[in-house]
Amino acid sequence: MKKEFRIGSRMIGENSPCFCVAEMSGNHLKDYNRAVEIIHAAKEAGADAIKLQTYTADSLSIDCDNEYFRIHGGLWDGMTEYKLYQEASTPWEWQPKLQEVAAGLGLECFSSPFDFASVDFMTELAMPAYKIASYEINDIPLIRKVAKLHKPVIFATGVARAEDIERALQVCKEEGNEEIMLLKCVSAYPTPYEEINLNMIPALAKTYDCLVGLSDHSMGSVVPVGAVPLGIKMVEKHLTLRRADGGPDGAFSMEPEEFKEMVDHIRILEKALGQSEYKLTKKQEKERGGSRSLFVVKDIKAGEKITPENVRSIRPNAGLHTMYYEEVMGKTAACDIAMGTPLAWELMR
Repeated sequence: MKKEFRIGSRMIGENSPCFCVAEMSGNHLKDYNRAVEIIHAAKEAGADAIKLQTYTADSLSIDCDNEYFRIHGGLWDGMTEYKLYQEASTPWEWQPKLQEVAAGLGLECFSSPFDFASVDFMTELAMPAYKIASYEINDIPLIRKVAKLHKPVIFATGVARAEDIERALQVCKEEGNEEIMLLKCVSAYPTPYEEINLNMIPALAKTYDCLVGLSDHSMGSVVPVGAVPLGIKMVEKHLTLRRADGGPDGAFSMEPEEFKEMVDHIRILEKALGQSEYKLTKKQEKERGGSRSLFVVKDIKAGEKITPENVRSIRPNAGLHTMYYEEVMGKTAACDIAMGTPLAWELMR
């Protein structure tokens, strides 16, 4: 799999900054102006992209309320899947306009398709990437249609077994598409911290030889920030204006101030991580001048012996290295040496 590719104007790769994506999902609450406001909030919070979801309730389920289609437990307990998707879906007629708003702010805009029609719609909009939701990772016809477009494909792995991942990646390879990213993800809303297993991130990268990111549904920013040193190159978090506004995803979404704090901490951590090669920076080399060396700490007359009383290891680093301490003890001063003089070989015999 490729270790570097573009999503729109953004380079995604092992040496690139983490691609920070704000997922709108259903947080627009069916209000177009609120959707626009969320995009502006994402920009102000430092996001690189806004992500939509392109589906209708009919493309995901059927209007049936028997036990197979009722949600049991969690935020949506008792709802039918059809009703949830009706409530959370983003009207398709909004999406070209939202894409324009994002482009005007310098944000990338892409989406998750859920059927052939949504893939075709996204293609018409020339969206720069396609995210396959984890519940669709076993939809081979959908994956094949997306892979054939030769745009980056981002797979959430929340409910994926190993064989699902392997099969999805194989389909992409068969279609000549190796611009792939896997997102470590847990499909629980919100996700308990003990179920996240961030240590799986390096394992995913090694096992599937691809870029890895994080789709996080836990509360706060500790998890995404903590995932950065493990190698993620994308983080996706749901964004709303205020959790108190409600909506299908509101309870586990970030507010703009929280999203900004997350991005700020990620950028700080990226600077702090730096390089893995052990060597001093220019500033450290300069500061090394403050380390210890051998100095004359008491006036010494010519012919007088070097002793622990007149030569010591002190700061700064201007005299002989301290590793010569035992060697210089007992030597004779070649001339008068004033206190405060850095010890040097030519001063002794």
